[in-house]
Amino acid sequence: MLTYIENDRKSFEERMAEAIADIPLYTSEWTNFNPSDPGITILETLLGFASLQQDNMDDIPFKVKQNLLRLVGFNIQKGRCARLLLSAGNVQEPVTIPANHRFRIGDLVFETNREIKLDKRHLIGIYGMKQEEEGAQFTDFSYLLDREVHVPALVYGERPRVGDCLYFVANRLPGPDEEFTFYASLKERNNRNPIDGRTKDLFAGIVWECFTNRGWEEMKVRDNTNAFLNSGEIRMWMPERPAEICLDAPQGGYCIRARLIRSEYDVLPRLTGVEAFLFETWQKMTICECHSINKTGEIELISEMAEESYIDVYCREGKGEPYRKYEYRPASEEPGRYYNIIHDSFGKYRIIFDKRRNGYGPEKIRDCVKIVVYTEDVMRRYALGQVLGYDDQTIKLPYEHVVASSFCIVARRKDENGEDIYDFVRPEKDTDGALYYHLLENEGKIIIEEAGRFIGADLFLAAVTLTAGPDGNIREGNFLKADKGLPEGITFYNPGAGTGGAFREKLENVRSRFLKDMENPYTAVTVNDYERLVRTTPGLCVKKAKAWMDETRNLVRIAVMQGTDEEHPMLSKMYEKIIKNRLEERRLLTTRVELVQPQYVPVNVSVTVYVKLHYDNAAKTIEEVIRQRVDYTSTERNFGQILKFDEIFHAIEVLECVEYVYELSLKPGSGGGAKLKDADILPGNNCLLYPGDIRIETLRFDDDGR
Repeated sequence: MLTYIENDRKSFEERMAEAIADIPLYTSEWTNFNPSDPGITILETLLGFASLQQDNMDDIPFKVKQNLLRLVGFNIQKGRCARLLLSAGNVQEPVTIPANHRFRIGDLVFETNREIKLDKRHLIGIYGMKQEEEGAQFTDFSYLLDREVHVPALVYGERPRVGDCLYFVANRLPGPDEEFTFYASLKERNNRNPIDGRTKDLFAGIVWECFTNRGWEEMKVRDNTNAFLNSGEIRMWMPERPAEICLDAPQGGYCIRARLIRSEYDVLPRLTGVEAFLFETWQKMTICECHSINKTGEIELISEMAEESYIDVYCREGKGEPYRKYEYRPASEEPGRYYNIIHDSFGKYRIIFDKRRNGYGPEKIRDCVKIVVYTEDVMRRYALGQVLGYDDQTIKLPYEHVVASSFCIVARRKDENGEDIYDFVRPEKDTDGALYYHLLENEGKIIIEEAGRFIGADLFLAAVTLTAGPDGNIREGNFLKADKGLPEGITFYNPGAGTGGAFREKLENVRSRFLKDMENPYTAVTVNDYERLVRTTPGLCVKKAKAWMDETRNLVRIAVMQGTDEEHPMLSKMYEKIIKNRLEERRLLTTRVELVQPQYVPVNVSVTVYVKLHYDNAAKTIEEVIRQRVDYTSTERNFGQILKFDEIFHAIEVLECVEYVYELSLKPGSGGGAKLKDADILPGNNCLLYPGDIRIETLRFDDDGR
């Protein structure tokens, strides 16, 4: 069923006409196509059964299709808002940023999820420390704090060793057990494969420590840079004891340090910038928010959206009871469901219930009060319609690209006394008698699969947040503008790109992923399978891989070149171990695998060329072309690829400065690994060529062409 292809919907008559038209393709003896013909009667019966069967398969509910895909391990990838870290600058006094406060860049809006408190803390210096015989030696890397400077810094030096440290000095630090975030920008290797759980912190181990009144104390840290291998955030939690000023640092201040406890870097870490004390925002725009509150009597509501004065209040008056709607009436002498609201300051309100005077009020239970705040636009379009009760009722929302995690509707129905009661219903909440629906986030629709006891209920929007999906993954290095409500002069900068923004995956795309995955071989059989597995080993920089078969020994040999800082790198023991473990899971049971070290062979080139007049740098141009063609280590040429004499000859001959090539010779260097056949060079399966001794003699024609 998962591989079934849904056809275009056609009527029985259309399908019958197509079947009759196809009869002459199969036989010329059947000529009577009238309904009285027994063959036509049989065809009608079979086609009718097939049509009913196909219609039933086409009408499989969304929930069933989703569960079938889930059984084989394929879940719908949920839509996500892009996440962005912001650094606040020019903060003159402590500032509180409320939840859902907006920051803008162009047409995109980013919001905070929770209340953020800013103060004047910032980094004042960064220093590298190496322990030498004469004592600790510090190197100043404070230029990493300058956003205009992007010079890579070898913060642990050319040879990182256990005990080397990187000091971060701040004018102040958060209090005990408080959380804060750094962002480290690094010069990354493009050929490093994505890091997974097995390869996390593979090449180095770092302990983060804070200086307190008892010396250096280890901190709890979540390091997304993988010990400074890639750009990312570093989230830290302060120790239980308060920080103290460290007098051992080159600069006075509160210190945090990253100390190496293991160092096996394949590529040296190069930092290009550091931002500290960041807070997170999310690319979304809340246009209707629902607050759940556990208090009674007097409630504090913090909502900048409430400044538009569109608020609905719902309360539960007993455990297990539905919500009742309350009206705004500040001074009523009559009993009823009323509340009063007081505006204290921008975005801050107090909602008051007087149960003793009005006779009604919320009971102190979980989520006893729901406050829905609308924008003016939502208030005009928040009524969605009525639950009619037929299968797969579709209701179009007034908005598209909705965030599912924050979406909610409120259903109004009647109780046994004919009074209005309200239920807040989120997507895909499957309980007995509940309103079960799923949300098509991108299209802005809800499909009601089970009406339950809600037939006839009226539906209204209760919480709506919109997102731009992948458009929220903006590039790093932007300044965002905050909405009103914050002091003037504060700047907000994103040191890293936005991440995670995506629309909800369509069910058709999940099914396509399943079908594609069925075609991907899990077990390595061909040499291409082995090469692909090696090149895609998580966490490694694999520049080249070449596999070949030794059928007499049932052995697969694989030559691998690491993509490291060395000019001619050999395969390290760590790389061997990781690659072998990966191949062990995928190889055929009776096939053995052997990793082979790369062999680097120089190619000596001697060439005599007649060049045209008025070309002073002809020899340099010719040498560049030769080096590019001969160098296998920095180009796309792979292990064992033949270096053809004709290719080199032609590459020189077509240069604009060359009249013609008089003489050319190619010779592999000593040490084996490559041999000369005719005029071509044949490298071994594990051999890579590189430029050796290149001798170029240039001759010129005189003005008479002689």
